[in-house]
Amino acid sequence: MCELFGVSAANNIRLNDKLKIFFSHSIRHPHGWGLACVSKNHVQLEKESVQASKSHYLKERLSQPICSGLMLAHIRYATIGNVEYRNCHPFCGKDNMGVCWTLIHNGTIFDFPVIHNYIKKQSGDTDSERVFLYLLDKINEAQRKKGAKLSFEDKFALFDAIVCKMSKGNKLNLLFTDGQYLYAHTNCRNTLHYLEEDGTVFLSTTALDQSDWQTLPFARLIAIHKGKLVKTGTVHQNEYIESEEAMKLLYSIFANL
Repeated sequence: MCELFGVSAANNIRLNDKLKIFFSHSIRHPHGWGLACVSKNHVQLEKESVQASKSHYLKERLSQPICSGLMLAHIRYATIGNVEYRNCHPFCGKDNMGVCWTLIHNGTIFDFPVIHNYIKKQSGDTDSERVFLYLLDKINEAQRKKGAKLSFEDKFALFDAIVCKMSKGNKLNLLFTDGQYLYAHTNCRNTLHYLEEDGTVFLSTTALDQSDWQTLPFARLIAIHKGKLVKTGTVHQNEYIESEEAMKLLYSIFANL
């Protein structure tokens, strides 16, 4: 599928070393890369639909300091969606209160029909972008009902309910952020790990070095703020297990796009 990398820190830190290791995995995930350095009111988004290890732009970018306290990075192995810029992660967009959201996804949505409504609205053709647009609409819907911005507790409750429902029958490894909190979820065992180090939480599909990486709390939403785990959600039973039947369905979906 794809690989994810995320960082939440108390202060801006230099990320070049871990990013170089992460992007070296693009030999196995050659269909695009993306990088988003996020602050409360701004996202610096960079991505290309080329293999990261063959990108002249990325090589030059990594030769200069990349510093951030909140960052998402992605390397893509295309399953649903063509190999082109508009299908590369991260996906970014503002809600109706002007808050900018950024998301990366590793997985496949086999059975969640409501996201089909976004096929004609999305700019690309990935299920990941449809997940992002669905989340953005649910945020806007909740804010209209409240008549105000959602609090952190409001957002967490909303996302907790969504991942518990959407994860049934689907592989849903997600990292997403509003510029303050980093939300994470996995329901496929041993496919998302974390490292706590010097006031920073690193998240990665695979361990990036010999440090004490741990598997992320499984089948529940978590929220991280400035390098600290601040909340865990409902433990659900929707474990995703790779199977031949699921992969046949995937190829069928891809063939009909």
